[in-house]
Amino acid sequence: MLVHLIDGTYELFRHFYGQRRFNQGKDKPYGAVAGVLHTVLETIEGGGTHLGVATDHVIESFRNDLWPDYKTGAGIERTLRAQFEPLEEALQAMGVAVWPMVELEADDALASAARIAAEDERVERVCIWANDKDLAQCVRGERVVQVDRRAKEIRDEEGVRKKFGVLPALIPDLLALVGDAQDGYPGIAGIGKATAGRLLNRYGPIEDFPESVLGEQRERALLFKLLATLRSDAPLFHEVDELRWKGPNRSWPDWAERIGDRRLTERAKVKP
Repeated sequence: MLVHLIDGTYELFRHFYGQRRFNQGKDKPYGAVAGVLHTVLETIEGGGTHLGVATDHVIESFRNDLWPDYKTGAGIERTLRAQFEPLEEALQAMGVAVWPMVELEADDALASAARIAAEDERVERVCIWANDKDLAQCVRGERVVQVDRRAKEIRDEEGVRKKFGVLPALIPDLLALVGDAQDGYPGIAGIGKATAGRLLNRYGPIEDFPESVLGEQRERALLFKLLATLRSDAPLFHEVDELRWKGPNRSWPDWAERIGDRRLTERAKVKP
């Protein structure tokens, strides 16, 4: 079987701002939610049987306690923020496994789900549908892959190495050195992607660097690595069978009507 893991927060942002190109600023209350639900339906209609969606119930996480400038929910448009919880509720009504994260982030949930699913011998491949570069650390050979919808690429371990210059296990170290503006930490001054790749491929993880390489910046780099390292220990489910889609529940027709999307309304009447 294939297991599909979807970054619901990323998809919500993607659909919200994608629709902005056409709606002239007149955002529909559930417009982005409908977009994400269509994306999930496409996965199901394409033959996906086992899937789960991770969301950021809140943007803040334990990482905000470690680094004061780590990303927060400040600046998120009200119309977009108002669709966070409706998305989670609509996914549940659709019968899809959804993991709203509070202390951890959606990326941590994806990393945890990928680990749990990959441990099941029945699973042929785990597909992580997300563009975030930090999720590249979850890739394992050809068994756990990252699907970049925007670039239309499926990245296995070799694909990650070609794109980022290092193997998946060193992605947290790479991000620690070069920084991640989206997450709010700057990296180490004077170290760009090429230099970081060269150092990591020569010495391995930051912990193995000679003291002379980073000097006084070593502890700062290790802190950034901690920020970049995804948690994979969230107890999201016990058996992969829990991710099997069995169809919408009784509340789904009401949600489809509330969203006001004809295709979703029609889909609610279809029995799997």
